Amino acid sequence: MHEMNDMLRKTIMGSAMAAALIFPALADKPADSRQAEKAELGRALFFDPSLSSPPGQSCATCHDANAAFTDSDRSLPVSKGVLPGRVGNRNTPTATYAVFSPDFHFDKEEGLYVGGQFLDGRAATLEEQAKGPLLNPLEMANPDKQSVVEKVRRAAYSRTFDKVFGQGALDDTEQAYERIAEALAAFERTPQFSPFSSRYDAWLAGKAKLTPQELRGLRLFEAEDKGNCAACHPSKPGPRGEPPLFTDFTYDNLGVPRNPDNPFYKLPAQLNPAGAAWVDRGLGATVNKPSEDGKFKVPTLRNIELTAPYMHNGYFKSLRGTVVFYNDRDKKPRCSQNLVTEEAALKQKCWPAPEVNANVNDEELGNLGLTEREIDDIVAFMKTLNDGWQQ
Repeated sequence: MHEMNDMLRKTIMGSAMAAALIFPALADKPADSRQAEKAELGRALFFDPSLSSPPGQSCATCHDANAAFTDSDRSLPVSKGVLPGRVGNRNTPTATYAVFSPDFHFDKEEGLYVGGQFLDGRAATLEEQAKGPLLNPLEMANPDKQSVVEKVRRAAYSRTFDKVFGQGALDDTEQAYERIAEALAAFERTPQFSPFSSRYDAWLAGKAKLTPQELRGLRLFEAEDKGNCAACHPSKPGPRGEPPLFTDFTYDNLGVPRNPDNPFYKLPAQLNPAGAAWVDRGLGATVNKPSEDGKFKVPTLRNIELTAPYMHNGYFKSLRGTVVFYNDRDKKPRCSQNLVTEEAALKQKCWPAPEVNANVNDEELGNLGLTEREIDDIVAFMKTLNDGWQQ
């Protein structure tokens, strides 16, 4: 399903290489001071808790730099909104390396949707993605663009907009909102979000070592007759030496069960009309095609140890449990009930039914034949992907 041809892979990885070469320059060279100022403006917006309604939640609330730009609050599988009792419907994805995702599109040659932002691809670009949370009633809950722009006009950094975008940059609400999104995206394009500083990166550069267990895990990760993880999470450098992104930016239905711990099911009808019967269609809802139901974007595995819980609904609390699911999803019997937690499923040696039964990938996972030791080896390797490694 994800055996993309060399041309598509090179297109994606080539764009990654170009970005990797360009973005450090934006941050480090004063020659492009306007771009650097735009990124700094985006930083101010990203960390500003006054931009929610009521004030108290910023982009950084759910994308904490100390948690690989995911939600550091692990008490729920989804993020809390600024309004009491409101929560999102999905697990918060990492914002790291999001810049390398190509614009959302359908690749006619491969017959696959590729790229975009959010887990369902509903935003084509970083700029489009940045507009969403500010107005989402489950997140920052601003009633309209005007209220956001008015808050920015009152902020200490408001004058920087005129410096970056020209005089009167915030006068027109529609244009101002576009510029807010542009600045946020500029910040997300800085090396802070894509440092490529893991021990694995250092090992690729010949500057670090991997343990025997980690090397075994890497071999299993890449082996087509074993883990086959690299089919969707490419682990080798690109043709020009660009570092691997550990995602091919495509979409897949892995057969993940519904998460009984997801509080979104219990929200009032005005926020969740389907109640406990709600089913997350993922990409299918974005493109309005039942053939894409249940599919979500393949995430990067960089910083994977730091970004629990896992999957679109946060069903898996442990990295090892996730690998176990990949290994024996189709080998173990169905649980007698559909709403069973990961912990209970592992104890009962069963797996609940998929949230979306259609379109499940049964070609690349489900019965991998990994031993317990091999599962531990793969997990050990993935833990080498955390950024911030130092000798």
